[in-house]
Amino acid sequence: MSHFQCACKALVLFVAIAMFNLADAQSFPDRPITLVVPNPPGGLVDTSARLLSEPLTRLIGQPVIVDNRPGASGNTAYQYVAKAKPDGYTLLISYSGYHVGNPALMDKLPWDPIKDFDPVALLTVSTNVIAVHPSLPVNNLKEFIAYAKANPGKLNYASQGNGSVSHIGTEIFKQTTGVEMVHVPYKGSGPAIQDVLAGQVQVFISTPPSVMQHVQSGKLKGLAVTGKFRHAGMPNVPTTAEAGLPSFELESWVALYAPHGTPAPVIAKLTDAVKQSLALPEIKERADTAGVELRYLNPKATDALLKKELPYWYKAIKSANITLD
Repeated sequence: MSHFQCACKALVLFVAIAMFNLADAQSFPDRPITLVVPNPPGGLVDTSARLLSEPLTRLIGQPVIVDNRPGASGNTAYQYVAKAKPDGYTLLISYSGYHVGNPALMDKLPWDPIKDFDPVALLTVSTNVIAVHPSLPVNNLKEFIAYAKANPGKLNYASQGNGSVSHIGTEIFKQTTGVEMVHVPYKGSGPAIQDVLAGQVQVFISTPPSVMQHVQSGKLKGLAVTGKFRHAGMPNVPTTAEAGLPSFELESWVALYAPHGTPAPVIAKLTDAVKQSLALPEIKERADTAGVELRYLNPKATDALLKKELPYWYKAIKSANITLD
């Protein structure tokens, strides 16, 4: 067979595959879609998936199933989706703590944060709250920073575990302000908040659901929220910018990703359906009740956010020598 004939056969095969993929994309979706969640039920990531699944089901006309696959600091779910067929039927509900944190925390990551996934949309964002035990003689963020600097190493801060957003975020806070505090890791926010309420640990930077009711009741002092806006459940707590620390922001985000190589028309259909879902008034009401902020971004903007945060978190994690051990 001549080189010309080989080239022709290869071209015909390429065109046939392209036409098949286009036809497949045009009929998408014709069966259920699975949203793979790297966390157990409850919490920001699972809540975000369930906020999306019901309206998405109505808009695309196929069941959208939430599949919780926790384990290995998120790697179980990420690896599963990375290896899934790139046809739009298996999608990842990605958590920023894993997507931008794990590449710096693990030397042999079994997935690549950029190469293995194609962005569909940003879904939700959750701010964090700098909360302290009321026994501390401080009433605002400036006073707290001054007190911590005057008492280096004498304050303890809680986290939800080594390598968690609360751990990394507090280390970034320490680097930003120059304060010294001792890390006390817990297995989740539940046991952490108990020791903070008891005064055994004085500081906790965490998402609103963990601390909001205790700030509202006066059992904890809310010094600042770490996002761009005040939180509806704690309207009297200023943002870090309002409290005099504009250089420190800490938000956790949740985004939807498809396996790399998913056809562009499929991504476009999913993105459009997500945008419509997040614009529904009843979904915003449910999100407000859950304490999370809906924040849609298209694939290009979601990709830009990821590429901006990867080096930022890598530097912060390495500078603080944070590990999962």
